Amino acid sequence: MQWVKQNKAWSLAIVLIFTLAFWLRADFLTSVTHSISHDTKYYNEMVHRLLDQGIYSYKEEVPNARVTPGYPLFMAGLYVVADQLSVEPFPLIRWVQLLISLGAMLLIYTLAMQAARNKWVAILSLLISAIYHPFIWTNGAVLTESLALFLLMSYLSMQLHAFRTQRKRDAAFAGVLLGLTVLVRAEFLPLFVPLYGVFLLQQWFRAKSPQEEAHSSKLAMFKKVALLGVITGLCLSAMMLPWWIRNLVTLNEFVLTASQSNPFSAGTYPDKDYTDKIVERNGMSQNEYAWARIKAGFTQQTWKYVKWYTVGKLKYTYTHMFFGSGHSPVYYAYPHVAYLHLLILYSTIIPLLALIRKWRHPAVMLAVVIIVMSLIRLLFVPEYRYNFTVMPLFIILSSWLGVYLLKHIGAYLTFRKAATKSYTPIPLQEDASLSKK
Repeated sequence: MQWVKQNKAWSLAIVLIFTLAFWLRADFLTSVTHSISHDTKYYNEMVHRLLDQGIYSYKEEVPNARVTPGYPLFMAGLYVVADQLSVEPFPLIRWVQLLISLGAMLLIYTLAMQAARNKWVAILSLLISAIYHPFIWTNGAVLTESLALFLLMSYLSMQLHAFRTQRKRDAAFAGVLLGLTVLVRAEFLPLFVPLYGVFLLQQWFRAKSPQEEAHSSKLAMFKKVALLGVITGLCLSAMMLPWWIRNLVTLNEFVLTASQSNPFSAGTYPDKDYTDKIVERNGMSQNEYAWARIKAGFTQQTWKYVKWYTVGKLKYTYTHMFFGSGHSPVYYAYPHVAYLHLLILYSTIIPLLALIRKWRHPAVMLAVVIIVMSLIRLLFVPEYRYNFTVMPLFIILSSWLGVYLLKHIGAYLTFRKAATKSYTPIPLQEDASLSKK
């Protein structure tokens, strides 16, 4: 409360931004007709099967582990609440996701403060997150994105906090939050490894005072960082353990995250041309067929596959916005909404390059996540929805660049104004020879 009293204007700005965000999301949910994607239909069947028969399965009538249980269990809980309230579950899920979206905005603000250490970057990131259309549209989609975004921002915020405090408790909380994130979206499982790797390098080459050097050693620092990483990994494993046990008991096999291989197989078709038959199936499993396609593609059509597995997939993933499940009429809070997405996307390139040089800065962790997740995306079929969860990091880095430019433009204009005021023209002296005439 003391901070609020001392920063009334700042607090008012934050309240107004959240009010705008709530109004835009509520207006969207109530003013359009929402579409249902095929994934949502399968989730709906899955939840009813789980609640009615006690069978956890996706697209089948028998138990399987095709999808991780985070979002289906989230849906199942809200189905029970909807039944108790005698309301339809999908509208309830959408309104809950609206609240989750607002919570994610708060976490984006917190993460921006931690990474950029600048309140103007944080407030600009918050404002852009309030009006960025995919963050509005996704509230209408009964899909994993809204919950995954909230959990990923929770994890990253706690992980940066743990790096700053270097407390075991904070590292444990980070592992728990990462575990919850992975149970919703499996691709984030390996994320803590490169983050701890970069943190170790930062600590290893950190400039220390003579007093710190006298009371510490490289080996002790390495052990401390390694211990924090192990704690995070163990807590992540603890969150995954019930899922692993379930799969061992029910399916008689160990499934690390999910058994669905279709995204990997579909990613082997350049430009998503599913008529491409570079090799014959000949009774191979989907996974075997995918590897056969990759081998044949990189040997027989090398340039085509190299381009697809680099620039092609990145362009397909990032250059378009995610529209959620779709809706009618298309909701636009302002015209030319794609320009904001492209501005965020391309302006982030400069901070990413700058952080290669400033790799000791806390914001480098955001760059690590963007790079690692982009590399992981190259393994699978590219979809616009896959850029959604990392867009807050693009927004923070883009806002950082914007504040940097405005600061230097403002300093330049102030300098020019001061220089103009300090300049006093010298009056012209009348020529003596002319005056005599």
